[in-house]
Amino acid sequence: MAVRKAESLHYSIGLLGISAGSLLLAVHFYSIPRAAPVIPSTALGVLLLILSSLLAYAGIRRSQRDTSLFLSLCLTISVFWCGYGVVFILEGQRVLNDTGDFRNALVPGLVTFTLALLIVAVVGFLSREVILALIASAVSLASAHEVAMHYSTSFGSSAVACNYMIVCLVGGYFALGRIVYFLSKEKIALPGTDLAKNKAHEQLQPTSGNVNHFAVFGVILNLLSASVFGCRLLGVTSKLFIGQVPWLWAAGVYQIGVCVLSYRAMDVLMATFFGFTSILKFAGGYCLLYPVWQSEEPSFPTPFLVVFSILFAVLALFLTLKSLADGLYLLFYVAYCIALACRPKGFFEGGPQGVDVAIFVASAVMALIHLYNVKAGTKIPIGQGVVKALLARSSFLKLREGADVHTPYLGYSKYADAEVLGYACSVLASFAITVTGDPQAPLATVVIPWVVVAGGILKFLGGSVAFARGKTLESSAFILYAVMWIIWGLARYGGLYGTTRSFHTAVGIIAFMLFNGFIVFCTLFLNITWFFYSLTFLLIAVSFLLDAVGALPVGYDIAATVIFGLVSFYCFLSALCNSVFEGSCLPMGRPLVQLSGVGGGMTKCLHLPARKASSVKRIADILKSGGTCGIPTDTVYVLVAACNRPDAVEKAHRSKRQAQERPMSLWISSLKQLEPAKHLFSPLLWDFMEAAWPSPISLVVPRGAWVDFLGMKDSAKYVGTPQSIAIRIPDCSVTTHLIDLVGPIVVTSANPTGEADTTHHNQVYAKLGDKVDAVLCDGPSPENIASTVVDCTKIDSGNIGFFRVGIIPKSQVLQILEQVQKKHSPVPGSGIGTPKSQEEHPNHSHAVRNGVGTAALVHSAGGNHTRL
Repeated sequence: MAVRKAESLHYSIGLLGISAGSLLLAVHFYSIPRAAPVIPSTALGVLLLILSSLLAYAGIRRSQRDTSLFLSLCLTISVFWCGYGVVFILEGQRVLNDTGDFRNALVPGLVTFTLALLIVAVVGFLSREVILALIASAVSLASAHEVAMHYSTSFGSSAVACNYMIVCLVGGYFALGRIVYFLSKEKIALPGTDLAKNKAHEQLQPTSGNVNHFAVFGVILNLLSASVFGCRLLGVTSKLFIGQVPWLWAAGVYQIGVCVLSYRAMDVLMATFFGFTSILKFAGGYCLLYPVWQSEEPSFPTPFLVVFSILFAVLALFLTLKSLADGLYLLFYVAYCIALACRPKGFFEGGPQGVDVAIFVASAVMALIHLYNVKAGTKIPIGQGVVKALLARSSFLKLREGADVHTPYLGYSKYADAEVLGYACSVLASFAITVTGDPQAPLATVVIPWVVVAGGILKFLGGSVAFARGKTLESSAFILYAVMWIIWGLARYGGLYGTTRSFHTAVGIIAFMLFNGFIVFCTLFLNITWFFYSLTFLLIAVSFLLDAVGALPVGYDIAATVIFGLVSFYCFLSALCNSVFEGSCLPMGRPLVQLSGVGGGMTKCLHLPARKASSVKRIADILKSGGTCGIPTDTVYVLVAACNRPDAVEKAHRSKRQAQERPMSLWISSLKQLEPAKHLFSPLLWDFMEAAWPSPISLVVPRGAWVDFLGMKDSAKYVGTPQSIAIRIPDCSVTTHLIDLVGPIVVTSANPTGEADTTHHNQVYAKLGDKVDAVLCDGPSPENIASTVVDCTKIDSGNIGFFRVGIIPKSQVLQILEQVQKKHSPVPGSGIGTPKSQEEHPNHSHAVRNGVGTAALVHSAGGNHTRL
């Protein structure tokens, strides 16, 4: 119920936002024949920007819950109104003064969204989402009428206004339907406004794995940038100028957002692709903006574009593993970069503009195919799995599949690994600065977008994602290098640096070098490749320093950047291969310095979120297969193995260097698991166990023939002592559900003997490394207080002892025992309670005073006591 209300809220906010914007535009177009517009252009632009932000929020939040067209509709109209609003602001501020400027600025965006929203409308009608389809088709018709209005006076503005009024009416109808739905307590629903039916329909659609629902919108953004240059080639617009920059930069900003959201969808390849294309959009906007300051058109650095085409080609090759159509689609961008490299004026030449037309057509087709395949039961074939099937026959390359593809080293993350993009940005930035440029006209060469956007903004994004995945060192390096690229790129190629050399600049570079020196030292403990990666960046910083003080040797800066670029390219290929293929096709290498306790092994350990039932099932499968896992409990994290896998029990004992006098304990999820051996327990002990559990109370019971029922065989010697075994049913739903799936488990603390208890899932791998097969992650431990350990070996004589008083107080345990004893015949003169039992059993008294006794050693962790 709460989830449905949240869905309805975001759904309603989005459609009401579209209705509000449509009402503003309807008023604007109705008032065009008047001498003075009702809404000034600047005010209209600002309002559209505000509404575009609202639509982006509604679309992204709604996307977390379903796969409807609402995401594509909201985000498409959002970027439309974002660019549209900025153009209105430019017009209101008299920036677009020449005849036809306003038309040349608007038409590329209007053409794009006419087609994009028409695609959304068609798929909407086919998937029976009538309201969304009506809205999309109405906005599409409004955009088409507006284009016609700018080229022919016979098309009046009233037709545009009428289409926007349709959107207002449809949105108002939906809002009224939702209000009635909630006021009637979900008893009355106007046709088309019942989200429950839509949700049920969507749940019938087959889904497989993590689906990137943002990919469609990312492709639509490629339509927008291609339209700007394609319209110029086809003669739809008469020139390229500042008025078209809002479309390009709006597409670039939104595409960076799509890049981040694609990482959330665990789609590394498409996220990298969208990061690449956002760079091209910012570069295109920069080129159109440059003539504002200089009359000539900027030139392009050839080495950079050749390298960019190689990166696109490599990415296309890997994308064919996912979809043959997606891989072929990326080849258009390979051709685009080659076309830009062949023409010195880049975006202003006919060759690249011709490729833009091809990209426009290809993007429209891909958007239609992907959007239709998300919604329809019958899919349009895109060659999905064709190359994968061919590779399945290869014994050398094996694809990485399953839920652990994007599992981080420590903990679990909501993002896939962004190192591929981070390394690629290093390649782009390094080869971009091989161009020296003209000190008198530093902006004349297009370097700033490649260095600042690729080396700075996107590298900072990669660092942020790496930090979210627990990679502190890698994230620190990426963020530091991003700051360096931004500052040096703007200073040297933005006209801020000039021809003078500055002492202050040199001091700043030295500070960066000191930070990077620390990173170089830390990478000694990471791997060989990262060591050379950080060391070669130090060469780049040295070249910056020498240039700042005017002592740069001829060719040194080019050599340093080429070396760093080649090392970065190897890292790019290695990260791609390791994210797609199993094993180490292109290894990153081992640490140059390996210290005891640092790293904990190089084998990747699964880290699965405990909040997912599929994760618990997977841990259960690992335990059934003879693995050992770290899991959360009602106290601290523990290392467990299945009782019916003697090899796993022995492995768990060996993996944490368990001392012989500190054996492991036994956990069950229910007394039903001991039901076949119930006759081997005394009735009083059985009833006491039944009353005490589930709880953080460990009961040390006499060892007997009942142990044979657990299937531990020879490994039973590692559990308990020859006289007793500690048993517990944990008060943790995740743990008990796991034991239900696996059966009884043996438990020990998730730390080497002699070390402190483990209170977070990150610490399990840090302490045990590749000796543990998987970790079930649930964040910090709920309690840092140990369980209470009760000696029940003499319970039939009415005596119990306390080896350790933990989270459950002694009085509560005695109260439980007293209630159980009332059901049985009283024992005269029984010594219930600690004082008398201590007098009769001195060893138990010793256990209470010191917290450790012979039987309680099954609960001992390194140093003091395990908190099980």
